[in-house]
Amino acid sequence: MTDWAARALNFRRGELPLGVLAAMFYFCVLCGYFFLRPVREAMGVAGGMDQLRWLFVMTSIASLILVLLFGGVVSRLDRRKFIPIGYLFVIVCLVGFASLLVIDAGAGGGIIGTDAETGLARGVGYSFYAWLSAINLFVNSLFWAFMVDIFNVDQGKRMFAFIGIGGTIGALIGGWATNVISGSTDSIYLPVGLMLTGAGFFAGAILIMLTLDRMAVGSEYSRLGERGTAPAAAPGERIGGSFFDGATAVVQSPYLLGIAVFIVFLAISNTLIYFTQANVIIESTDTFSQRVGAFAQFDALAQGATLITQIFITTRLIKKLGVGWTLAILPLVTVAGFAVLAIWPLYGVMALFQALHRATRYAISRPARETLFSVVPPSEKYKAKPLIDVFLYRGGDVAGAGIQGALSALGTITLMAAATVPFAAVWCALSIALGRAQQRLDPAEQDAGGDSAGAAESGQPARAT
Repeated sequence: MTDWAARALNFRRGELPLGVLAAMFYFCVLCGYFFLRPVREAMGVAGGMDQLRWLFVMTSIASLILVLLFGGVVSRLDRRKFIPIGYLFVIVCLVGFASLLVIDAGAGGGIIGTDAETGLARGVGYSFYAWLSAINLFVNSLFWAFMVDIFNVDQGKRMFAFIGIGGTIGALIGGWATNVISGSTDSIYLPVGLMLTGAGFFAGAILIMLTLDRMAVGSEYSRLGERGTAPAAAPGERIGGSFFDGATAVVQSPYLLGIAVFIVFLAISNTLIYFTQANVIIESTDTFSQRVGAFAQFDALAQGATLITQIFITTRLIKKLGVGWTLAILPLVTVAGFAVLAIWPLYGVMALFQALHRATRYAISRPARETLFSVVPPSEKYKAKPLIDVFLYRGGDVAGAGIQGALSALGTITLMAAATVPFAAVWCALSIALGRAQQRLDPAEQDAGGDSAGAAESGQPARAT
């Protein structure tokens, strides 16, 4: 049975236990987050679209502070400590937000967006929005940095899609449960219960991470095991360095700069779609619970499309097309979706476009993008990667919000669709260039006498410079 499962998933037999445990880890991370995401969205739109744009600026600032602080933690601790500390920080913050809402409710206040809204509720709501918008990227970046520390480039191409399925199932369950709960109650304690539930799943993620780390260290099918050859942080080994190493690495490395620009483009496209979706939900709902349910429904549709894509398409796609061409699929989906939306600006079309875009982003682009970090040293995985994934992504959000505001002022979605054409063309070219650069930096390609044979013969390490 194990052999059959390994062949069906394109695994080697010894990789299956690691892959299953990694998928369980991602399940807990995304299930916990998707109990929180609809609450964040409902709190964010409560003040209107203009307020939402300012929240994007707050989020960008919070993201920078977060990644710099975490860079200092990474410099002083080993992987077995700083990853659990990162998730434990999330749990403590969630308990703190929930406690503040309970205190406000006990004093006769109401959640943000209701008639009984207080200054405390508004402050908690906006702070929670900015905090979770930074944290969700942080916990994902931390997870995938750990994955590329465990698995090499070839394993990533074969296994990351399966691991992503675990996360998608978690997101589906979290979104579905939130939709059911919000539909059955309009209690002011609704966000409190969802926050504490999310905290419970993050606690489970810590336990699974520690188990996976121990298993990977003792496995010959992991970078951390006896046969591991690619750069990875050894057990108990500190990363070292300083707070600003991540920023320095990005500035000095054309490869990391290319990934950073890709992330900014991704954030801009996602923000354009996000604001369009938010406008639709604001116009079609009245209460906080209705908005939570509406955002949960959009999430469930997107995660369902993602799961189908991961099961039937992604598993072998990266291996066949290569990383670069796989990354180029998302820009094409973006420009095609806006073109269709310009012709038929309907609620159903928006829902399908959003679902297709997110399915492509999570099921196809995400696994391919994460393999780009398989060829960089541990210090760049745990310092430069969060800076790119969190701060620069949120910086792209701010840029996208500005672009969306300017295009909306002109009053036509057709103009927005036309503006995405040159944007998508540059994005596609960058995707292909990144795929080729990753191939040159891959130690396996060097050993095989590939494009980077010259670097291998000169004795230079395979790092992103």
